[in-house]
Amino acid sequence: MMAALLLRRDKRSTAAHLKADLKRTDNSSGLRQLRELLDSVLHPERGSEPEALEWCKWLLAGGDGFDEFCRTVRSYDNATLCGLVWTANFVAYRCRTCGISPCMSLCAECFNNGDHTGHDFNMFRSQAGGACDCGDGNVMRESGFCSRHRLKTGENVPSVPRDLLLMSEMVLPRFIITIIQYLRDGYTEPESPADRDLQKVLQQLDLHISFLEELTKMGGAMRTVLTKILTNQQTFKELSMGQEENVYAKRNYEKYLSALKSSGLVSVEEKGAGAGATDTPAGAGALGLLGATAAASLEDSSKEEDQDGLQGVGQRKRVKLSSSTKDPSIMDTLKHKCFLEELLFWTIKYEFPQKMVTFLLNMLPDQDYKITFTKTFVQHYAFIMKTLMKSHESDTMSNRIVHISVQLFSNEELARHVTEECQLLDIMVTVLLYMMESCLIKSELQDEENNRHVVVNCGEALLKNNTYWPLVSDFINILSHQSVAKRFLEDQSLLMLWMSFVSFFQGMNLNKRELNEHVEFESQTYYAAFAAELEACAQPMWGLLTHCKVKETQEYTKTVVRYCLETLQMWFDAIGFVDEPALNQLTFHLPLHRYYAMFLSKGVKCQGLDLDSLLPDQEMLMKIMVHPLQIQASLSEIHSNMWVRNGLQIKGQAMTYVQSHFCNSMIDPDIYLLQVCASRLDPDYFISSVFERFKVVDLLTMASQHQNAVLDSEQERPMLEGALTFLVILSSLRVHLGMSDDEILRAEMVSQLCMNDRTHSSLLDLIPENPNPKSGVVPGSCSFEEMLAAVADFKAPVFEPGGSMQQGMYTPKAEVWEKEFDPIMVILRTVYRRDVQSAMDRYGAFLKQSGVQTGNPWPPYKERTPLHPCYKGLVRLLHCKTLHIVIFTLLYKIWMDHQNMSEHVLCMVLYLIELGLDNQVQDDKVEEEPCIEEHCHDSWFPGTSLLSNLHHVINFVRVRVPETAPEVERKRERERERETPASTSSESSSFGQSSRRLTGNWRENLREAQVFSLVAERRRKFQEIINRSNHEASQAVRPKSSSSRSLPPGSPPQLVTEILEIGESMLSLLVKLHQKLSGKQNSLSLSWLAEADPAHHPHGDGLTAIERILAKAAARSRHSKRCLQEICGKVCPPIPPKKNSPGDKKSMDKEERRQRARERQQKLLAEFASRQKSFMETAMDVESPETDAVMDMGSAEALDSEVLYDCVICGQSGPSTEDRPTGLVVLLQASSVLGHRCRSDTPKRLPTTDEEHIYPVDTCGAAHDVRLTLMQRYFKDSSCLQSVSIGWDGGVYVQTCGHTLHIDCHKSYMESLRNDQVLQGFSVDKGEFTCPLCRQFANSVLPCRPGRGMETGAWHTPSNKSMSTLVREVEDLQEQLGIFPAESNLSKEMESVIKDIKNTTQKKYMDYGKNPGSPDNDFLFMYSVARTNLELELVHRGGNLCSGGASAAAKRSCLNQLFHVLAMHMRLYSIDSAYNPWTRLTQSTHSRDTEYCEERPEVPMLFRDVPSLLIIFILTMPQPLRKEHFTCVVKVLYSLQYTQALAALSVRFSREERLAWSNTGAAKKNTPNSDKSWESLLGHVISELTKAKDVYDTSSEEALVLSSSVWSPQSIEFSLQQFCLPFLRLSCLLQHHLYGDSLPGCLVEEEFSLLAGCLGLAGSAQSSAACLEWNISAFDLISQWCSEVIALSDAPTQQSVSLLVQDPQWAAPRLLHLPDNYNTIFQYYHSKSCTSCGKTPKDPALCLVCGAFVCLKGHCCKQQGVCECVLHSQHCGAATGIFLLINASVIIIIRGHRFCLWGSVYLDAHGEEDRDLRRGKPLYLCEERYRVLEQQWVSHTFDHINKRWGPHYNGL
Repeated sequence: MMAALLLRRDKRSTAAHLKADLKRTDNSSGLRQLRELLDSVLHPERGSEPEALEWCKWLLAGGDGFDEFCRTVRSYDNATLCGLVWTANFVAYRCRTCGISPCMSLCAECFNNGDHTGHDFNMFRSQAGGACDCGDGNVMRESGFCSRHRLKTGENVPSVPRDLLLMSEMVLPRFIITIIQYLRDGYTEPESPADRDLQKVLQQLDLHISFLEELTKMGGAMRTVLTKILTNQQTFKELSMGQEENVYAKRNYEKYLSALKSSGLVSVEEKGAGAGATDTPAGAGALGLLGATAAASLEDSSKEEDQDGLQGVGQRKRVKLSSSTKDPSIMDTLKHKCFLEELLFWTIKYEFPQKMVTFLLNMLPDQDYKITFTKTFVQHYAFIMKTLMKSHESDTMSNRIVHISVQLFSNEELARHVTEECQLLDIMVTVLLYMMESCLIKSELQDEENNRHVVVNCGEALLKNNTYWPLVSDFINILSHQSVAKRFLEDQSLLMLWMSFVSFFQGMNLNKRELNEHVEFESQTYYAAFAAELEACAQPMWGLLTHCKVKETQEYTKTVVRYCLETLQMWFDAIGFVDEPALNQLTFHLPLHRYYAMFLSKGVKCQGLDLDSLLPDQEMLMKIMVHPLQIQASLSEIHSNMWVRNGLQIKGQAMTYVQSHFCNSMIDPDIYLLQVCASRLDPDYFISSVFERFKVVDLLTMASQHQNAVLDSEQERPMLEGALTFLVILSSLRVHLGMSDDEILRAEMVSQLCMNDRTHSSLLDLIPENPNPKSGVVPGSCSFEEMLAAVADFKAPVFEPGGSMQQGMYTPKAEVWEKEFDPIMVILRTVYRRDVQSAMDRYGAFLKQSGVQTGNPWPPYKERTPLHPCYKGLVRLLHCKTLHIVIFTLLYKIWMDHQNMSEHVLCMVLYLIELGLDNQVQDDKVEEEPCIEEHCHDSWFPGTSLLSNLHHVINFVRVRVPETAPEVERKRERERERETPASTSSESSSFGQSSRRLTGNWRENLREAQVFSLVAERRRKFQEIINRSNHEASQAVRPKSSSSRSLPPGSPPQLVTEILEIGESMLSLLVKLHQKLSGKQNSLSLSWLAEADPAHHPHGDGLTAIERILAKAAARSRHSKRCLQEICGKVCPPIPPKKNSPGDKKSMDKEERRQRARERQQKLLAEFASRQKSFMETAMDVESPETDAVMDMGSAEALDSEVLYDCVICGQSGPSTEDRPTGLVVLLQASSVLGHRCRSDTPKRLPTTDEEHIYPVDTCGAAHDVRLTLMQRYFKDSSCLQSVSIGWDGGVYVQTCGHTLHIDCHKSYMESLRNDQVLQGFSVDKGEFTCPLCRQFANSVLPCRPGRGMETGAWHTPSNKSMSTLVREVEDLQEQLGIFPAESNLSKEMESVIKDIKNTTQKKYMDYGKNPGSPDNDFLFMYSVARTNLELELVHRGGNLCSGGASAAAKRSCLNQLFHVLAMHMRLYSIDSAYNPWTRLTQSTHSRDTEYCEERPEVPMLFRDVPSLLIIFILTMPQPLRKEHFTCVVKVLYSLQYTQALAALSVRFSREERLAWSNTGAAKKNTPNSDKSWESLLGHVISELTKAKDVYDTSSEEALVLSSSVWSPQSIEFSLQQFCLPFLRLSCLLQHHLYGDSLPGCLVEEEFSLLAGCLGLAGSAQSSAACLEWNISAFDLISQWCSEVIALSDAPTQQSVSLLVQDPQWAAPRLLHLPDNYNTIFQYYHSKSCTSCGKTPKDPALCLVCGAFVCLKGHCCKQQGVCECVLHSQHCGAATGIFLLINASVIIIIRGHRFCLWGSVYLDAHGEEDRDLRRGKPLYLCEERYRVLEQQWVSHTFDHINKRWGPHYNGL
């Protein structure tokens, strides 16, 4: 009842009344009233009503206005944190210099108010949302706080008066429970995804939640109240259940309880069943229990009993979890104790609605809240992940989760607190395990049937969509805090769990090699697999490693290593691994191996641990080595195309494995692990394993032919190269074996720079950093810049002539190429094989430049840094007999030219020898082993030292060869020849092999012939080691036989054993190879040996390499030196060549053959050229085809010769005729460049604040429009249309590339383009094409007029006719009627060009007359085209003609041809003689004024545009025009122009000055030649115009302002000249194009007199008036012209005066002036709202011509399906638009229907663009680029210079 009464009263007084009641000490009645009121206002069934909110606002304010209340509360704000929360796509800043946590971020305001000059900061677009950390000392250093948060505001804020927030404390709990009840009620468990209408529920709550958000923004005082309410357990108890009588509250409480039931990780029903299994040991739980069923049966098995007796999936998971988790409470159902907990619960249920997230985060600046909320978040963690896995919008949800968690876990204090109190680590690891278990399948690695290991299935959504990302990201985040990581490393059971988690990824995404047909469907799961290993395994590993850097942390490393080994052992058992890997299987994922490797490396490098103490026994090492080695061999197989049937994705995997973001978590640990194994295992065993893995064992035989059971012959070479390269990398890479971090960084940087010049950002990206993103600083990133400066030079960004823009690049310094280029590192780091070649090419170029002569440089050999003592064993690899046998065999094979050898093989073999020579084994006692039968290889070499084995001679070798081999053939021959014993020693050999066959007694040789079988060798070693470790007698197992693998039946020819006599040592083979390579018999003489220097320079080709090795060998061992002398001595005497084996012949002839080929080629070319010439001469019968006739118009030719044109399509040369006209390839484009000119020289500034504006009224286009409109208001339309030019905006500009073609050829060319289906960048239907010769863009052909190119000869001769005669002749010429040209191909083409010209521009730029389409209008448009082209050429020449004739613009100009086409068209309109302006220019007429009273008058002469008249006269007179007539026209018009100048000038005088000058003039009037002195003429004009009543009066006030200075005769002369110059320039240019007169250059001061001279205005340099030539009395004519103006007295004079004062001077067109720093533009425009639609555009853009702000691609501003940018480009630039995209910093050009990305004019400090602002570094204006852009705009060359155009379909 009470409530009803209250509701009726107005809200304000009610609130005040209640507040007063509640303030009393006994406030029970107030409370009761309030409760009743709220019950009826906040009735939850009524939903979210604005009315209810209104009541709440009034109640909170307690009688004051709500806004006022807000202000009051804000004044008590004591927050020291900014805490501004933002959502995705917000632009924020990150400063690495100020950040303690790498996740630190600042809002723009705090960033700009702080001082970050010189810091390492960048701007970024938030992906998941975030909050500003300003003021939070846990996350960032105080020095970076902004001015607002730097002060500890808390101290000086007064304490809050109790009654201010009294009402809030009473009302808000009810408000919050209403929201909660509403959420409870609206939630339905999803039956199917379609049923869920969560969005609808949320929309209805929108206002309520926004209100809460508003409250949080009121500052600290209100947040404290909210925190109290949200965390108060008592209030929650009272309100949560709902009162007894309230059915609604009851019902939704039950809903809430049922929702809670399913919130545990394990649902309630499963609990009971699972209890029994808890006693299984943890380890078995982790690995063993997810047994033998494969993925498919996992799904179905829940339906019926599985034969293994395992129940359904659910239980199997449960068994495992309940066994392996320490703390069952993680699994339990949630219980809530306060509002905050339930609010978070519903936030999760509703999948993190943005508004709720923002509200919860807005509260974080309150410390108490922060702690409670973090605990609540952790408590709900498992539930969050469970919800995430089910979610359909997992991406959005992930972002929102991280948005919250990153705020909580980046704070070390807080993270440690919850780790200790809420078991955060246990929860995370358990939840991760739980998550991954949902997608396990049986592993098929190794033993497919009995494999007990389970791995994640990379095809599952969980992995494919990275759903696990938020979890892993949080985990990595908390591991970055030392205190938390230590807890993790100390907790044994957690580590166990974690290892079992990592083992889920061990061996995932298994590839099986397809042997038969190509795989049908290429799976792309490898992306998921690589991402998962990097994110879920490697990054946590790097996180842990950052805390294992010092001796004190030794124990951690030992523990991790122990668990790694245990888990690996379990893994080997589970997959059933014995000793050989399964064939044709490959997995790139071995995270357990990599954990083990990285912790080993760290322990040895940083913690001073002894390597041996961390290693397992030999047998385990052998196992560990197998899989990483398998990957290395498979990489080689993939590059040898052996996996080609698996599709492209397998190549993708091989590339990803070595790619910069992955390599230090994948290939580097693998190679390091192999190095560790190699240093501890028997070297012979290791080497044999390598060759066997690489499948090249069969190739390593001395025999010239062999059978390979596993490889095709074309794969043998790349595989052999791969094996050798791998061995070189293995023995020379030092990344984990003793290099310091700085050395590593340097090596990485050098190898990247050697492949290609790099930009700063790509280099940062390519250098593998410690990939844990939470480690903040790149290791040694402080030294990144210093290191870069040390190894590279910066090349500033330049332009190539083609206009393609370069970025700032870094290129290696010369000494880096010389000393540090390391091809091995390059090979290891290249993703694409071509990069290795690129590095070698660049290296070659460097050598050539620095003058080291080498034909074909070999990869240089680089000395290595010393090994860490722990890894000394690695050197034994280079000193083992097996390797030496391989090296010997390969040297022999290369020398003998066996198949499948290559330069690369030799190069690697030499590299290995040299490594061996440089790394000697420490103890040089050569242990002579007793020679037992089994040790069959020991008889090859006496010991293991490479140095002593080099000179060991090997005489006989026993080989197994196929029966068909040449060796066998030879033996048979011998046996046939037995009867003739003489031939025994004969060396005849069918094969060019120098192996002598000893027949009779070859059995004896059998004993000493060496047999070598790697496989047997390896088996024996393996058995031996295993037996040794089993402590059994080593005789137990004997190898079977030493022959090669026996072949399957039905195989190729049988193998037989043969004995080859070799008689060489490695040294002698090297010497012979040197001879072979150099092509000389005695390339190494004894003298060479004497001066050989072991420090021989490392650059050069194979010869240098061999010489270097021999020199080293000689220097290090006297024995070798002796042997070498013997060998060289033997070779030295020039004995006749034994037999030219084909190989020798090959190498000898190579050079010669090349030489011959070159000569042949030149002969051919010469012949071809001469043929071509003779053909041209006979076919065309021309002396010399004048190709560039069109181009050099200045070249005067013989008088009567016609111009010849070359057609670039058919190649014929000839004149242009009426029937077969030739045309110029031209591009017609509409242009508004002229219209954008301004009066002032300084460009307009782009506005970057609200105060600045750009006014377009002062542009040339606008001024001309105003003028024409004014005229049309008062004068006759047809006359107006001849008094001005249009085409300032949207005029048609014609330019050519200068090539000509027959018009019929062009038509067939267009046909072929039309039929060509290739995607072109232009549209053939619109007539576009590219010039067939120079490929320049064009869209029309301009016909060339038959006959002479220039009006030469007779037309030039000056005549002595008087001025008046010429005037009459000109008049007669004009009277001649236009003859309609005969219908011919030429005239048709001319018509079609005119049509093209009209179609080029838009209708609105052509119709200026009152009746569109009238001949007058057409006439105006035509002569304006000529005007536009003349004016533009002037602009291109720099706005004046001082530079003289040659200019780039002249090359593109085709004014001569264009003029003739226009003239032909305009002759069709004859000018009615009555209106012919010529008469009014040259005769005094008086009669006409009276007749035409009824019509509007014509435009007075003084208002007319003189250049327009010039063009009209020239175009309407019969062509060709004699030059004398042209000059006459110019003279007459000059006098008009001059008079206009005087009139305009007089208006600018003050009244007194006018009087004075008029008197001076009157005095001079009667002197001789007074018509050539400006004083008298000026006086006359003034006196005449004074007759009109208002011409001078109106403007006198303005005029006074205008001329503050006094006019002197000099200044008057100067301004008259300036006024007339534009007319003279145009006339001169026209004369140059029509008559070929040259344009001499001059100084700017002399321009006037020079032009006047050129035009034949007989003036002297002194005065402008002296150039005048009048044919009737000057004063009469002037009076007549002035009288026309006076007659207008009825028109408002203000306007007529403005028509009189026209200033023809315009400055050059400029783009806007841009600010230096891009941030200025970005900050102002990126959030500015669009003028037309009022929204903030998603992609804002700026027009750089006029500064308009437009929406790119915005549908909001579309008109008739055309988006705003395209619309604007039509309106502002006649279809050419230049836009700066604010969010991308790049410029796009719109040209007609196409667009292109031009690039950016803003570069960062390293001269790089930052497209899309991805890096967010500060950008600065690059003046050169901006100038180039402006230049391309002014010269209309966008189409030619930019190559990548695409259609925009009006969508921009």
